[in-house]
Amino acid sequence: MNKPHILQVGPYPEWDEVPLNAAFTVHRYFDAADKESFLSRIGPEIRAIATRGELGASRAMIEACPGLELVSVYGVGFDAVDLAACRERGIRVTNTPDVLTNDVADLGVAMMLCLSRGMIGAESWVRDGSWAKKGLYPLKRRVWGRRAGVLGLGRIGYEVAKRLQGFDMDIAYSDVVAKPYASDWAFVADPVALAERSDFLFVTLAASAATRHIVGREVLSALGSEGMLVNISRASNIDEEALLDALENGNLGSAALDVFEGEPALNPRFLALDNVLLQPHHASGTVETRKAMGQLVRDNLAAHFAGKPLLTPVV
Repeated sequence: MNKPHILQVGPYPEWDEVPLNAAFTVHRYFDAADKESFLSRIGPEIRAIATRGELGASRAMIEACPGLELVSVYGVGFDAVDLAACRERGIRVTNTPDVLTNDVADLGVAMMLCLSRGMIGAESWVRDGSWAKKGLYPLKRRVWGRRAGVLGLGRIGYEVAKRLQGFDMDIAYSDVVAKPYASDWAFVADPVALAERSDFLFVTLAASAATRHIVGREVLSALGSEGMLVNISRASNIDEEALLDALENGNLGSAALDVFEGEPALNPRFLALDNVLLQPHHASGTVETRKAMGQLVRDNLAAHFAGKPLLTPVV
């Protein structure tokens, strides 16, 4: 029996590559020197695309595969997939929610703690001999008992807020509507008002055209010179130019960031700042979660080709 042909947009860990290649005829887009020619040649054979959240699938890629039936995304974010092109042609789209929720929430809280307590600089203080030569490390700011805002109370935002409760924080959130499961936390509809009442603002909402640059100059100004921004969502939710300006001129206290426009080639202005914590888009980067994500990608592919309901459909 012929195995379905799929287009693999980016590399996966070996534990995913082996079973993927066993179940399907895999065409590795990322290995092609001339990608346009590669798509032109193998596109007509492709029935599914296996991609990663940050890589997605463009309209040009989708249109190069006239027999395409499914786009299976390794990641919770699917904003890099041209959903309009998929809907026009009846192409299904899946992602990998839930399995990465807790790890992403963990990293967001860890970044808050790390930056607020100056842990990166403190380790250098020990290693470079400053502790012995200069004495005690400069004082930093506490986390417990302070005010936290969560912008977007979906799966990840909810888990972030749950964790912040352990620090006896005053928690509020913004979303489209108030959530019945969040009665312990204050609902603040306006992101600017949420930022104004927050010492720490966590950005955890899904990215879309409607949320692009939702955190702009007004929100950053409201968060203020002692406030911290923590982004574990998508880079497009933040106006990076406004963020950099605010960090450089002191209008915003600090930022802990796991995502960037144009990553991994981030804006070099970030590298000159000492009030940022920079992470390489690895909020879901644990062995356990990445294995679960890969399994869910393959399970969605297998379900589709077996004529069964998709496990985690987006479209």
